Amino acid sequence: SHIRHAWDPTKSVAQNLAEMGLAENPNKAVPIPKKLLGTEVESDGRGQGKKIVRKPYVVNEMEYEASLPEKKSNTLSRDLIDYVRYMIQNHGENYKEMARDEKNYYQDTPKQIKRKINVYKNFYPEEYKDFIASLKQEKMDVQ
Repeated sequence: SHIRHAWDPTKSVAQNLAEMGLAENPNKAVPIPKKLLGTEVESDGRGQGKKIVRKPYVVNEMEYEASLPEKKSNTLSRDLIDYVRYMIQNHGENYKEMARDEKNYYQDTPKQIKRKINVYKNFYPEEYKDFIASLKQEKMDVQ
């Protein structure tokens, strides 16, 4: 978006990028020395003139945006959450029994079910604690 706002449609791509301080061709921007049998080949001697950056704010804004920490937006699907809660509610920690349950549509093994429950615990630790506490409360109310 920063490049789009600073773009001048009357200029070429190379001119626009040069004004922003960006490279059109990365191979020319960061030259790699050519080596033949361990010896470096001399360049043709044409020194490139110093480029004038007229819009440095574009690069500055892009660097600032890149330095911001990334937001974690990982969540579990509602189906997986419901599946895990159902299994814990009906079978406690008996993973073999969970594997034989009719709601085990994907025929997960006991280890796979345990792994899914652990993923749920890691993603939603507070919700998991509240859920286990509510199950214990229900057990006490029944007795």
